[in-house]
Amino acid sequence: MNHEIVLFIIKLILGGIAAFMAIFVMSKTRDASWMFLVAGFLFSYAALVIELMEELGIFDVNAVTIFGFPLIPLLCAIIPSVLFITAFIIKLSKKQ
Repeated sequence: MNHEIVLFIIKLILGGIAAFMAIFVMSKTRDASWMFLVAGFLFSYAALVIELMEELGIFDVNAVTIFGFPLIPLLCAIIPSVLFITAFIIKLSKKQ
């Protein structure tokens, strides 16, 4: 079996567990910082699925470009980071 496929399977399993736990935490808390953190994990998992679909040839991520950059990989890289940054800023700005 190809080592890249095994690595993707491991990433999907662990990412699926993390996404499930994130959804579970989201249902238990209503704190804005936690919600953004959970959304970041979910978007990271979605980016992993999109990457796997591209690797298998199911999905062409380079089909849509903006200023010469492929849009989907750009969004997959930016959105989780922005959500994590927002979560940490909200957490830091709260007064204890």
